[in-house]
Amino acid sequence: MKQLNLCLLCLLLCFPLFHGRSPRTSANSGGTRDGLETWGYVEVRPKAHMFWWLYLSPNAVQNGSTPWPTVLWLQGGPGASGVGMGNFEEIGPLDTNLKPRNSTWLQNANLLFVDNPVGTGYSYVEDSKSYVTTDEEAATDLTILLKNLYEDNHMLQNSPLYAVAESYGGKFAVTLALSLSKAIKAGELKLNFSGIALGNSWISPEDFVLSWGPLLRDVSRLDVNGEAQSNKLAKKIQEQITNGQYSAATGTWTELEREITVQSNYVNFYNFLLDDSETIAASTSEASVKKVIGKYAKKVRSSKPSSAASLADLMDGVIRDKLKIIPKNVSWDEQSSYVFGSLVNEFMRPRIKEVDELLSMGVDVTIYNGQVDLICATKGVEAWVQKLKWEGLQNFSNAERSPLYCENEGVTAAFKKSYKNLHFYWILGAGHFVPVEKPCMALKMIGEITQSPAKSSP
Repeated sequence: MKQLNLCLLCLLLCFPLFHGRSPRTSANSGGTRDGLETWGYVEVRPKAHMFWWLYLSPNAVQNGSTPWPTVLWLQGGPGASGVGMGNFEEIGPLDTNLKPRNSTWLQNANLLFVDNPVGTGYSYVEDSKSYVTTDEEAATDLTILLKNLYEDNHMLQNSPLYAVAESYGGKFAVTLALSLSKAIKAGELKLNFSGIALGNSWISPEDFVLSWGPLLRDVSRLDVNGEAQSNKLAKKIQEQITNGQYSAATGTWTELEREITVQSNYVNFYNFLLDDSETIAASTSEASVKKVIGKYAKKVRSSKPSSAASLADLMDGVIRDKLKIIPKNVSWDEQSSYVFGSLVNEFMRPRIKEVDELLSMGVDVTIYNGQVDLICATKGVEAWVQKLKWEGLQNFSNAERSPLYCENEGVTAAFKKSYKNLHFYWILGAGHFVPVEKPCMALKMIGEITQSPAKSSP
């Protein structure tokens, strides 16, 4: 398990004073003087410490007593850091150069980042037995964290909460949604839970791997022989999943990645129109290829849109100094490989049934996907959606798609389809990291999903 690293599934602003109380926190917490940023640790289980960071939107001030939505961002991996990647590389107020991000989702919602599961990012365990081994265990930990943050906090309790996920984070989102619904119904948690959004999410691994061969042949990255080999391994994975052999399926999945990498001359798994910049420059000798493929497989499983080294320097440098509460013996992301290792039997397990359950409960479910993603290809997403048993599926399938545009761009940016509480966005031109590659459309979309009272978005 130790060999398995992260899977597929990356000076701060001072805002006007927000009229609301910051979350109740333990002594092991911190924040800015204006109260618009707070962060801390919650010991979700003995020797299991989860880190969180909450930003309150400056735009909330302009809307008076109107409840302001909160986005809980769930990163992929498992083992990729939401506090690092989602925050500084995708949707937070600052980028990795600590420059203001014009497309930050903070314009439309409060942002809550977590390093989930424990062992990810700044989160850590004191005992190797404390890593979670199932998505449900991760959901239980997250529920405990939210109970801690929301207790006696009327501002957060009144704020509509949306769990927005990327990559493997989608599996966390659906299990968390079920856990939250149960806790709310039991009166254990006062929280205005308003829905989930599954961005390029690893909901059905079987449907994704079956899509890779045909898709890559359609775009000329595989020939008929490459497609046949891809399909052969994908069907083997399908059989292993059917038989509940999830760990074996993970091993075959890695074999399939290697095969596609060689046959396609290093296609980028996050954007099939591109080569992978790291592997394409390598020597083509047999020994070098094996070394490069191993490095590439690690990269594919990392769910990081930019340089891991530069982000690690940032998180273990100026950000660590700002936060002041990270234990001296904890380095950002040092336990992440063990997070994936502990979930190796869970990685290839589908979560379609949980999506079905949420839809039947009336929970708002949004799916959004980048057009040129490979790892969580739209072809695979469309396939698992058609497996839903939800009574509204046929009406959803028959519904018309509507084109969406961004201001001043003059071209179609996306398509959207909705029926009752199921919504689907096709984001054109984007790969795996929609907020990075199509920031304008992503910001517009999150405003629609959260029904944000923001006056305008760029």
